[in-house]
Amino acid sequence: MTDVLVIDDEPFIRHAFRKAFEDTELDVRTAGDAAEGMAFLARERPYAVVLDINLPDRSGLDVFGDIRRLDARIPVIFITGHGTTETAIEAMKLGAFDYLLKPLDVPQVRELVTRACEVGRLARVPALTPDEPPAPGPADVLVGRSPAMQEVYKAIGRVAPQDVTALILGESGTGKELVARAIYQHGRRAAGPFLAVNCAAIPETLLESELFGHEKGAFTGADRTRIGVFEQCHGGTLFLDEIGDMTPLTQAKILRVLQDGRFERVGGNETIRADVRIIAATNRDLPEMVAAGEFRGDLYYRLGVFTITLPPLRERLEDLPGLVDHFLSRFSPELGKEAYRASPEAMELLRGHPWPGNLRELQGVLKQALLRAQGPVLLPEFLPGSIRGGAAPGGGDPPPESVDWEGFLEERLRAGTQDLYAEALGLIERSLVTRVLRRTGGNQAQAAKILGITRGSLRTKIRTLGVRIERAVWSPDDPSGR
Repeated sequence: MTDVLVIDDEPFIRHAFRKAFEDTELDVRTAGDAAEGMAFLARERPYAVVLDINLPDRSGLDVFGDIRRLDARIPVIFITGHGTTETAIEAMKLGAFDYLLKPLDVPQVRELVTRACEVGRLARVPALTPDEPPAPGPADVLVGRSPAMQEVYKAIGRVAPQDVTALILGESGTGKELVARAIYQHGRRAAGPFLAVNCAAIPETLLESELFGHEKGAFTGADRTRIGVFEQCHGGTLFLDEIGDMTPLTQAKILRVLQDGRFERVGGNETIRADVRIIAATNRDLPEMVAAGEFRGDLYYRLGVFTITLPPLRERLEDLPGLVDHFLSRFSPELGKEAYRASPEAMELLRGHPWPGNLRELQGVLKQALLRAQGPVLLPEFLPGSIRGGAAPGGGDPPPESVDWEGFLEERLRAGTQDLYAEALGLIERSLVTRVLRRTGGNQAQAAKILGITRGSLRTKIRTLGVRIERAVWSPDDPSGR
């Protein structure tokens, strides 16, 4: 599966994109003109396309129209010179994802393309319920046959065909985004774009601009007009995660969009219309926030036309064996491991854990266990101390910033590990990311700057390492969040 296709007639631009991603997992293909690019797209659908506005055989805008007709879910990023930015802005009004200015800035290229590929993946990778036939290629599956999850599947089936707002409630890590994708993919707008915005991960000063866009000069640093996700998602579905973290001003603008489909960009006077279906989610108690005056009641009632509540993992432990089997079969090939089932003793330990981090914590625990595992069976000794109990004062592994390296190395050598380098690197990386996020209070932009990586790379690491950001930064090695 190709991740990104770059269509540009300048050889050094194509080379720059290949070079920018050669140390990543993204598969980058290139085409020198519109004909070659469209021929590639006829054979294969990449997650994202980077498109030059000025091509030798056709206008980039015409090619963009063809791509939208072919598959409107593919995010398209334009490459433009300073003299053609107005054309790029017009393209964004038609649904382009964003644009890059020449000369290219490599960190910006990496972050933007990585984000576009993730958006394309979210829209394309099926989110399946257990009763659906397996999809060819990659798929994310909602796992579980407990009564609580059966109600969730029924709710998805009821609301997906109806073009109404939906509100997904549940603790962090319960799979709210996966449910949102299932609603989108089974709905009337499945052929349109799908964009997800985490309202808690974006500083409140920038969230309004992210959602509604801004005009050039609207505030310090606004050196160009930006099209917000509401315009980009016209005709599609917008997933607003952690909506309970919105400021009152942004809540008011969201309410207006829900009422009449209108808004203005930050710093602008032009009223813009957007036809967008909104799916919202939060881990907070919105009725309690409404009563406390922290969330608008009228917005809550608008969002909650149809509500789906996801059960925490501790309330559906009968699904745990199926979840463990699913995640082991999914992660084993990724980590180059044979392990594909848990022993009865390991499963008993997993059942006894309270799972405050829900499915996200379970994934982190199983990845750690697979890194330590030998052979096809996951044994209790491969599980982290937080699951085994008694590994450190307080009942969990030591906080990652105070890891006993001598003890860790001795334990792994005694266990006969054959993957010590990867295990140690994983522990270092988790410790580093968690420590920096705590220092920045969970601000991912600041953390990425300190780490010297892009925000897209940091988001990938947070997801892969199982780090959870709430009011405190938490990792599977340190469930207390100390």
